[in-house]
Amino acid sequence: MMWLENIKVALGAIAANRVRAVITMFIIGLGIMALVSILTSIDALKANINDSFSSMGANTFNIRNRSVEVHFSNRRKSPNKPISYQEARAFETRYNFPARVSLSQMVSFAGTVKGMRKITNPNVQIIGSDNNYMFTSGYNLTQGRNFTQTEVDKGSNVAIVGWDVKTKLFGDRPIIDSLVTIGPGKYRVVGVLEKKGSTFGMSSDRSVVITLNNARTYFPKPNQSHAINIMVGDPRYLSAAIGEATGVFRTIRRLNLSDEENFEINKSDSIASSLISNLAFIGIAATIIAIITLIGAAIGLMNIMLVSVTERTREIGIRKSLGATEATIRMQFLTEALVIGQMGGLLGIVLGIAMGNVVSLIIGGNFIIPWAWIGAGVLICVGVSLVSGIYPAAKAARLDPIDALRYE
Repeated sequence: MMWLENIKVALGAIAANRVRAVITMFIIGLGIMALVSILTSIDALKANINDSFSSMGANTFNIRNRSVEVHFSNRRKSPNKPISYQEARAFETRYNFPARVSLSQMVSFAGTVKGMRKITNPNVQIIGSDNNYMFTSGYNLTQGRNFTQTEVDKGSNVAIVGWDVKTKLFGDRPIIDSLVTIGPGKYRVVGVLEKKGSTFGMSSDRSVVITLNNARTYFPKPNQSHAINIMVGDPRYLSAAIGEATGVFRTIRRLNLSDEENFEINKSDSIASSLISNLAFIGIAATIIAIITLIGAAIGLMNIMLVSVTERTREIGIRKSLGATEATIRMQFLTEALVIGQMGGLLGIVLGIAMGNVVSLIIGGNFIIPWAWIGAGVLICVGVSLVSGIYPAAKAARLDPIDALRYE
């Protein structure tokens, strides 16, 4: 009953000074919103990354050109250089491990595709690959078929398009065997990739896959680097497959024992782990922003409580003269601070969940309720309220009842 009475008194005091109370609630809510929204977005990104890379399976890895040189040993440096088509083909020929090997190259990150008198935005990935690319990259076809070996060998003008490209150009109309224009040439559509969504703005739904030899013929680039994707039949042999791949490619690159690898071998799950670990820095930044905002909120709340003590000095004197103890007065003002803090925290949690899930929906994720961060937000608000309310509550409790009654 005492708690209920204190809450009623607190709500009455907040209503009497609603402008100051609302401003403080918004400051507290802003800090909690920053924390909850960013951390909810991070949870959504983590789920999206895991979903994207888990489709590739735990039995895949790739060999790519190493773009950044980092040396921490005394081994002789080997200059980085692109993986040429000849090197990639040599690897495919010499690699005898029971695995599926695919070669590919990135033609463009910002290509356009035309069809049915429409054109896509310049954000389509154009990829040149062979007929194993669908398997090693974890793609599925929702319409049509994969490339045939003959089409790959001849570099035929055939294409497999992403879902967004198909929808943009053809809508709900059939697309198989239709013609699209990519660069200077026309390509016959033989397949449509299954819709997968995007990760960090990169989406297989906005991509077009053409044959590797066709890409080399019509989209030549100096120093073009190729990627080699390998899918092992049994995940238990992944380490052995990576070890043999490393040895084979070092031989192709003619590296000595003292030379560092001038290429990178990455597992699909290690890429996901690396991306997720980088998100920790965003979480730290969000926490710092929230702490700075909440410090300001704590100062504002303490100021409101001190003003409230001054304005209600006569009321405190009347309560004490009627038998209220110091503990009762102290609890009354602490309750008021807690009510303001929790109301601000509730506002911040609601706005934070809403903003975080907007990001989740934009990247194609699901609706997330971050229960852990909701609990953390409530505890933070309790802590802010107690820190801000202890001194004003103690000051109110120490007032002399006679002096307080005489206060104007």
